[in-house]
Amino acid sequence: MEQLSRDLALRIALASRVLPGVDVATLIGILHEKAGSPLTDEKLKSITVTNLKTGIGSHDGEEDGEDIDIGLANIKLAVRYLWGEEDGDEGLPEIMPYKDGDLPESIRVAIASNSGALLNGHFGSCIRFLVYQLSRDDMRLVDIRSTVDADTADDKNLFRAELIKDCHVLFVQSIGGPAAAKVIRADIYPIKIPDVIEATDQLREFQKVFDAPPPWMAKALGKSAEERKRFVAQE
Repeated sequence: MEQLSRDLALRIALASRVLPGVDVATLIGILHEKAGSPLTDEKLKSITVTNLKTGIGSHDGEEDGEDIDIGLANIKLAVRYLWGEEDGDEGLPEIMPYKDGDLPESIRVAIASNSGALLNGHFGSCIRFLVYQLSRDDMRLVDIRSTVDADTADDKNLFRAELIKDCHVLFVQSIGGPAAAKVIRADIYPIKIPDVIEATDQLREFQKVFDAPPPWMAKALGKSAEERKRFVAQE
């Protein structure tokens, strides 16, 4: 077994976490194939987006790497991790003061994120969840929750769902069926947004739904059963 320095091992582990379906062992194999052995700082810094894309494609049976189910933004981020240019915490937004009742008729929203204030994470591999309190006219980042402990959990998806169980909505780039079922059982409504977008931009777009909330959201907002029935009738 190759002995990697703590720094190189961390860089590879971080890169793996933003590449859904590519575990650390698989990524190390791809890096050996593309950069040679043993792995060094210089060799990791020689890895390009094209190297990584084609390497993953070969692993997945897609020779040219064009049809792999991993976004280009995630591959670019993985390369930055491998180069040691991204520590995963750069550009994190500031948590704002909040106590229950500060934003009347609001819901709590989790954003799967791998860097800064971006919505760019897959449910099963994102590094953190950005947690916002959202009303029709305001939003506040109330927490940032690391998923690092999920790696040692018996049920990683359940651990992640429990981590955001106080949220009503979850925005992710991607989520599998079994994981989505666990999120829904936790009374969280998952919404897939394939493109990388600023979290606040997505939340501003979602604020439009407050004007005519669907029943599940009306319930979360504390609307009466009569108000929810009226919405269904109007629809």
